[in-house]
Order: sequence, then C-alpha cells, then structure tokens
Amino acid sequence: MRSPKVQLKRVTKKYANGDGVENINLEIYEGEILTLLGPSGCGKTTLLRILGGFNAIDDGEVLINGNNVVQLAPEKRPTAMVFQSYNLWPHMTVFENLAFGMKLRKMPRTQIKEAIKSMLDLLKMNGTEKKYPNQLSGGQQQRIAIARSLLLKPSVLLLDEPFSALDAKIRMQMREELKKIQAQLNITVMFVTHDQEEAMALSHRIVVMDKGKIAQVGTPTEIYDQPVSKYVASFIGEMNFIKEADGELAVRPENVRICSGNSGNYKGTITSIMILGHFASVHINYEGQDVKAFVARSASFELCETMPVSFELIKYQRYKKGA
Repeated sequence: MRSPKVQLKRVTKKYANGDGVENINLEIYEGEILTLLGPSGCGKTTLLRILGGFNAIDDGEVLINGNNVVQLAPEKRPTAMVFQSYNLWPHMTVFENLAFGMKLRKMPRTQIKEAIKSMLDLLKMNGTEKKYPNQLSGGQQQRIAIARSLLLKPSVLLLDEPFSALDAKIRMQMREELKKIQAQLNITVMFVTHDQEEAMALSHRIVVMDKGKIAQVGTPTEIYDQPVSKYVASFIGEMNFIKEADGELAVRPENVRICSGNSGNYKGTITSIMILGHFASVHINYEGQDVKAFVARSASFELCETMPVSFELIKYQRYKKGA
C-alpha cells in the first residue's frame, strides 16, 4: 500500500464572505499528479495556498512527509509554487532567474551551473541562458517558471492554473511536456484548474470541488464514467440529462446510439447535425428535450435535419430528484 506524501486532515479555512474550505481530508501520493478541479470560488486555490503556506488555516493539520508544516512559512516548507503570471524577474536573464533560489540556499556555483544546464536540456531550451523574459514566448516563460521551481527539488510542486494565459495549441504542448517531466523526475504535483479537459489529460487523480467541499475523488476514468452526483456528472465532459418521472438519466453523447428504423427504445426528430472533424454531433428533439449524440462522420451522411429517428442508451446513470 502506498504511503501518502501529503495529508490534509480536517482542514478548514473560512473567509469573512463565507467562501473557503471546510473539513477537508485528502491524501496525495508520491509521484502522482493530483488535480483540484472546480468553478471559481469552489476552494481549489485556497487549498493549494494552504499547502504552500500562503494561507493560514482555522483548523486541521497539513502533513508533508509525515511532518506537520502548519506553523512553517512558505520558504521553510518543502514545496514550490508556480503561478499563472510566471513571476519571472524582468531585469534578470534566464540563467539569473533559474539560479536565484539556489544562490539563496548557498549552493556552489559549479553545482548551480550544472543543474541549470541539465534542466534546460530537459526542457529543450538550451541557448536561452542570456535572454531576458520579454525575449521569450509565453510558453517559454512558463517553462522557465516551472524549471526554477523544480531546481529547488521540492517534495511537492504546486501549480496554480499555470497554462490559462496561453493559447490552446501551446497549452496542449505544455500539458504534454509537464507530464513527461513529471514522469522523468517522479515528482509529486498538486495542480489547480477550472479546465476539465486539462484535468482529464494531466491527472492521475482528480478532486472535484464544490462550494468548499470535496464532491468526488477518483481517476479521470472513474470521474468520467462513474460520477457520484449530478453536479460531478454535469461538470466533467458533455452530458445529456433526460428527464423521467422520478428523476433523470445521465448519458454521454457517445453512449447515445442512433438506430436503423424504429428499433431503438426512444423516438425523436433530428434538429441539427454538426461535423466536428472525424465525428459529427447530432441533436435530437426527444419529447421537447435536446439529446446530443456523437456519431462517426461517415454515418452522419445518412442523416438529415427534420428526419425522424430512434435511438438507444448504451450506458447511463440514473439520478433521483434532488440527488
């Protein structure tokens, strides 16, 4: 059985406006990327800042490597935090930015130089040592910000929506790079995002937050296939909610199968068809409700708007009223 690297026990932090987190119990294991996911104000950044020592707590314990760090200042904790805004010093070169923390720890100059060279090799950014942050792209600046934290060899790397300022293509590249670096160095990462796609792509486990509490913890597959509540089901991925007398059926668009003829259990009329690359999104009016189905692009050519169709649900979950 794996021993936890980080343990949050009964952690509570409340702000004057009522926001914050309450009675949080959570474990993070060595070498995993654990992502806190949820909408603005759900408490995910508060938890990250609590672990980093930037927010004091009202109650509970924060253990790293078995040691309670509640009384330790951020610089005394075995953590390093990367912010959304990079926080690179504009008057320093890349080398000086990377060396800053190691110089404070009084590491030998030759060791600093070797460590920076190895890190830039890993990030494929050799030759940028003498450049200033304003000479780098947003993605390159974020790589340097992450590298600066990694060079301090933290027990836990804390990432607060680090890719949200980047465009979609660069964001995807940065996710892939982070996952490779994390695997190569076997570092423990706590990642905060409101982007469900990012959470699904990066994480070993996801913590879905809702109004200061944990709604569900699980692997991306568990969260996607077995959401424990309608809130989680609606927050992760696309979901149809089909009303019934005593509740609702939650079904993913890829689990709605359009049938030939009238062989399906449900009958409706196609209202729109959108080609999205290799597949198509088909909207069906079912008893006044909009049901979305994903179908292969080749199959969509046999369909048209206003066409009556039948369909069946391959896999779904039932939520009773109020669940």
